[in-house]
Amino acid sequence: MSIHDIIEGKKQWRAHLARVKALPPDYQIVYKEMQKYLFKVGPVDLTEGNLLGGIVDFFEEGVADGKGVLELTGADVAAFTDGLIKDSRTYAEVYQESVTKKAAAKD
Repeated sequence: MSIHDIIEGKKQWRAHLARVKALPPDYQIVYKEMQKYLFKVGPVDLTEGNLLGGIVDFFEEGVADGKGVLELTGADVAAFTDGLIKDSRTYAEVYQESVTKKAAAKD
């Protein structure tokens, strides 16, 4: 990864955050909780995909349609977020696989 790639990545991330800050406060709160969850447990390819950008697109459409954030996600935001990554390999799975391999190697 070159310095140019790093700088470009930072520019894109700042533009993404500016879009999030332009959302109404309730949308921002839900987005930040989803983001925190995804960074902690989420898919391995989170940074390579467009999941976070897609969430912001979805939220911007909801704002334009005059809907509340919970009308879009439902009351259970965690279940909604899990649904977004249900077919993705997560860090938790990678960790569990490494533990299983270590245990099998000891036997």
